[in-house]
Amino acid sequence: MAFFITFEGIEGCGKTTQEARLAETLAERGYPVVVTREPGGCAIAEQIRAILLDAENRALVPLAELLLYAAARAQHVEEVIRPALDSGKIVICDRFTDATAAYQGYGRSLDLDLIDRLNRLATGGFSPDLTILLDCPEEVGLSRAMARINSAEGGVREERFEQESIAFHRMVRRGYLRLAAAEPERFVVLDGTRGIEETAAAVTETVITRIPRG
Repeated sequence: MAFFITFEGIEGCGKTTQEARLAETLAERGYPVVVTREPGGCAIAEQIRAILLDAENRALVPLAELLLYAAARAQHVEEVIRPALDSGKIVICDRFTDATAAYQGYGRSLDLDLIDRLNRLATGGFSPDLTILLDCPEEVGLSRAMARINSAEGGVREERFEQESIAFHRMVRRGYLRLAAAEPERFVVLDGTRGIEETAAAVTETVITRIPRG
């Protein structure tokens, strides 16, 4: 039964909403589900998340950013993802290794081979069984993301990436589409501009046909 699903996409594409909807649907159908996210997913990785996404940390250089993501991922995989998969659960994760390739590789122009090596080191070499990429124009995603941030009450404003240029987000989106084109057997690209219900139905249909039976 163990199955690893990741949601990917630019800021504001709707992946967090769809992750929650999918988890609810699968749980209602009797599947054992673990929902998690990156960066974060466990106490130590959440502390690293606070550093990575805090807009006050503008001085964080790309290489340090990359290494922090790798550190958070190593802790997350060891503490949450691998144990859940080993116990036969379906793990649904909001972002994973593809986000690092898209953001730090295509967005920051860091070496993709280095990123791949770090991802393999942090994960022990495994990758998702299914990755759902919710694709939408950069302007649409950023508008949604800022509306969400501005409506949040208190706490750290996780907007360091939202404050990047539109050119940066355009490179990230192109990177995601290149990653999807390179692995069509793992990626499913869905239109992130559609309504929540329509997108949720497409996600459910995609996932149900992929989950191993038994």
